[in-house]
Amino acid sequence: MPITYSIPLLTTDPQQQRLQALQAEFCNGCNLVAPIAQQHRCWHRVTLHHLAYRVLREQLPDLGAQMACNAIYAVCRAYRTLYEHPLSKWKNLPAESPLPKLHFLPSAPVYFDRHTLSIKDNILSMFTLEGRLRFQLQLPPEVIGSFSSQRLREIVLTNNHPHYLLSFIFLNLDEVAQSTHQDEWPEYLLTLDSPQTNEENV
Repeated sequence: MPITYSIPLLTTDPQQQRLQALQAEFCNGCNLVAPIAQQHRCWHRVTLHHLAYRVLREQLPDLGAQMACNAIYAVCRAYRTLYEHPLSKWKNLPAESPLPKLHFLPSAPVYFDRHTLSIKDNILSMFTLEGRLRFQLQLPPEVIGSFSSQRLREIVLTNNHPHYLLSFIFLNLDEVAQSTHQDEWPEYLLTLDSPQTNEENV
């Protein structure tokens, strides 16, 4: 099972504003990509990248190239969750059923990777719309140990008022499963369609 470590970021007001701006633009990016995924019935990351990347870069240039890729990943992840989450209404529908419309709320998390976030000598360097944001980040020993004993799967920024949380999600090195299962349905995702069951199609 994935192991998650969440660390609050102690930011100044200007830093908080920069993170809020990034979260808002990332959400805009997800909501730009989601209709493309629905139209083409595609949540394969590489294929959706070819379909959506150019449009995303043209309409949201400030988001940057790598964050545009991460927004595409977030949409692919959301559609996988839609069909794999145990609480999803879409879980048992036929594979050929139309994709629902997904809408990301402003509280949607921001996904980072090694190109957009790095930590060295307890200094966190994070991409924002206004350039890199750097501040001190003292990682607990168990997190530092996980970097060598486990595989880092995701780095996620969420707004947990009044602080932002930076979460590191690890998988054991010998774990193969890539499940996106969660205990609860993500509150930041809205499905704007109702699932069509076989009975409803008769």
